[in-house]
Amino acid sequence: MARFDTEVAIIGAGVGGLVLALSLHQAGISCRVYEAVDEIRPLGVGINLLPHATKELDELGLLPRLDAAGVRTKESIFFTRHGQFVYSEPAGQAAGYDWPQYSIHRGDLQMALLAAVLERLGAESVVTGCRCTGVSQESDHAVASFEDGDGNGLEPVAAAIVVGCDGIHSALRRQLYPHEGAPRYSGINMWRGVTVCKPFLTGASMVRAGWLAHGKMVIYPIRNNIDAQGNQLINWVAEIESPVRVQRDWTRQGRLEDFFPAFADWHFDWLDVAGLIQGAQAIFEYPMVDQDPLPTWTQGHMTLLGDAAHPMVPRGSNGAGQAIIDARYLAGQLKRAGLTHDALMNYDRARVEATTRVVLTNRQNPPDTILREVYEKSGDKPFGRIEDVISRGELEAISNRYKQIAGFDPGTLKSRQSFL
Repeated sequence: MARFDTEVAIIGAGVGGLVLALSLHQAGISCRVYEAVDEIRPLGVGINLLPHATKELDELGLLPRLDAAGVRTKESIFFTRHGQFVYSEPAGQAAGYDWPQYSIHRGDLQMALLAAVLERLGAESVVTGCRCTGVSQESDHAVASFEDGDGNGLEPVAAAIVVGCDGIHSALRRQLYPHEGAPRYSGINMWRGVTVCKPFLTGASMVRAGWLAHGKMVIYPIRNNIDAQGNQLINWVAEIESPVRVQRDWTRQGRLEDFFPAFADWHFDWLDVAGLIQGAQAIFEYPMVDQDPLPTWTQGHMTLLGDAAHPMVPRGSNGAGQAIIDARYLAGQLKRAGLTHDALMNYDRARVEATTRVVLTNRQNPPDTILREVYEKSGDKPFGRIEDVISRGELEAISNRYKQIAGFDPGTLKSRQSFL
């Protein structure tokens, strides 16, 4: 150990990297996180943490922090673009899970994880202002190279294991697959924002409405009681089929006029969606893209995790969740098999297979497939009763199939042993 700077070098202080640091610490393995930006700030908008992810965060003792920052989701509910009810089902503990589902601002989640890392691992456990440019391999360890924001070389870091948690623009993924093709555009563009608003429906509802051909919305609260009037911070996502594609940049500013006409008449008794969009503090634009699954994430003493390993279209609320599961599973393998290539390959085999299923399912049949079925069967026309269009049994089957593929149906979670 003396000749290594740390046992595990984690490249990137996003959700996956920070959960990995906490998990390794829990497993008794030393690590350090290296982040490119000089200051970690709460960026982004809302995300959902499904029960398979919160099970892992519960084992890390983090649920009180999530309760302080986010909203425990009570239901998932679907409507047409005419505001007609399609289907609803309870979520989280209301659905019989042992763990809640959370809707939370991504920045709030990241900062809660960062605070826990600094408290448990110490102030020196996260190093900022160092961008990883590549990893070289030695017989029994790896060496990560870094540069600062001005492109000046920094001291390299030797570690038994290097884990690339460096996101969708991962330098380590490029090193492993230098000739990989461009991201795969789904034909759908999305605009995202947050708006201060009175609670709607249960006050903890996740809404999906409409369909992509004419415009689809995903809407849910991510902070409670943000002012004296009891308002919430509501996250919304507008999705529309579009031939126009922009670059992958989570901070790219969007324009209201590019998408609002599709939703201008969405005034429903359960929510004034048009008003919600117009009241946004800021709007961000992002293409719904993913990349074809890789055959392996591992080379020697280096592997990938989270978006660096399996970028997926943001449908089904599974991006952050799968990164969290990656982190826990990897920490468990390193605890059991040691800081070895065998441990990395055990992780690789299990998680490549599992996340490949999720990536491919998100392309074709995520939970919002419910809306596609109703859109097609109804001809996009208002109906008298949803039962005249599609049975509840068919709708339940779509939802349950996704839960099984993504690994968060209640039976699977209850019977699954801890990764650590």
